[in-house]
Amino acid sequence: MLRLQRFARGMAYQHPSGLARGAPRFHYAWVIVGVASMICMITSPVRFAISMLVPYLQSPEGFGWSYFAISIAFAIQWLATALISPLVGWLGERYGVRRTMFLGAYLFILGMVLTGSMTRLWHFYLYFGVLLAVPLTIYQVPLVAGVAVWFRTHMGVAMGLLQALQGLGTVVAIPLVSMLFTHFGLAWTFWGPGLVSGALLLLLIRLFHNEPAQLGLRPLGASPDDPIQRLHEGAVGQIRARLFLRQARRTGAFWNLIGIHFWGCVGHNSLLLFLPTIAMAHGLTPGLAASVYATLNASSLFTRFAVPVVADYIGSKKVMACCFSMQTFPILLLFFAQDAWTFFLFAILFGIGVGGEVPIFPVISRQYYGHAPMGGLYGWQNIGNGVGMALGPALGGLIWTQTGDYTGVLALSFGASLAGVLSILLLPGTSCCLLPHWEAQLPPEARSGAMRHAEKEAESHGTS
Repeated sequence: MLRLQRFARGMAYQHPSGLARGAPRFHYAWVIVGVASMICMITSPVRFAISMLVPYLQSPEGFGWSYFAISIAFAIQWLATALISPLVGWLGERYGVRRTMFLGAYLFILGMVLTGSMTRLWHFYLYFGVLLAVPLTIYQVPLVAGVAVWFRTHMGVAMGLLQALQGLGTVVAIPLVSMLFTHFGLAWTFWGPGLVSGALLLLLIRLFHNEPAQLGLRPLGASPDDPIQRLHEGAVGQIRARLFLRQARRTGAFWNLIGIHFWGCVGHNSLLLFLPTIAMAHGLTPGLAASVYATLNASSLFTRFAVPVVADYIGSKKVMACCFSMQTFPILLLFFAQDAWTFFLFAILFGIGVGGEVPIFPVISRQYYGHAPMGGLYGWQNIGNGVGMALGPALGGLIWTQTGDYTGVLALSFGASLAGVLSILLLPGTSCCLLPHWEAQLPPEARSGAMRHAEKEAESHGTS
């Protein structure tokens, strides 16, 4: 592993002058993106590919749980994510992303093994809903913030690669879950991926570094005049994060982005959990239903990559509105679905919209707030994400259980997504940073090296 780290570092320094200037031809930031993408590919499918097990969990041959009871487990997991997101963001800023991810790896292994051993509904709630929520949140909040600090430019490309490969993991996991369950049963559907993925996590995290300065680098795209400075940690780091959040909360965009994340997640997660079951209710075989679900996730791969890249160049507001619209209006197709082709058409269109929703939030946050501490900001935004992802399937499961029909689920998904579209229209433009001088209220020793450099330049110009 040490040799692999040295090899990756060596690629970053192809010329001695590049090391001196902190501007290598191949920047280690791309290794960070690759490592983070692999971690997300391994962990994120747990939340989505397990939807393929819903028919078994509901059937008399399985546990015989109601749709509402099953949906509560997913709701608990997302609600736990919402509640612990600010705490997890603080852990990443206080102790470093790398240490926090090691904690997540051990909890991931434990959660998967225990979930595979469940025999009661409360086991499902505790192991899948609560315990697994912690590592999945760690690989959602601090990890994204940890990648962002490596970039001054090409942020959209980095987030696009991260989100696209994460989606690819779900596409691969859907047939894998079906195969494991068919051949090995419920237990090994969790045990196998849990043990193998946990071992891979422990290896990958060793390649991750919290910041460019640990390798003597500047962030990718930083000016050669910017000093190479370590991130602020401990008390100083907490002062910076606390002051920034205090100022960010005074901007309308801060709260509106949380709300948009909420509406979008209610809109798609109320439907995603039940889509295979809805397809089978229309006469599709389990194999075709799985293909529809896989098609949706596959179609999202393009926008997962393209949307952050485009938003980085032309601004995020219009791109976000387009993605939410694509998540909203294709739902109308399912009200009139008659055959498998309608479901596949819906999956392609809806997947395009869903794929562009999540990866745009780091980009729009960077455009609104610059290079401020992002761990806490993502943590707050993830409250909207977690509550929405929890409330969506819970309400959908309740509606289906009470009415005996999925039409109310479609209406819920459409209405929530439309509310997200309308909320986006209230956002300000992204051409100007909302808090360009937030560091001015910090004590001098807590300000970033770039700001202190700019202040010295201004003082020297004023003296001359």
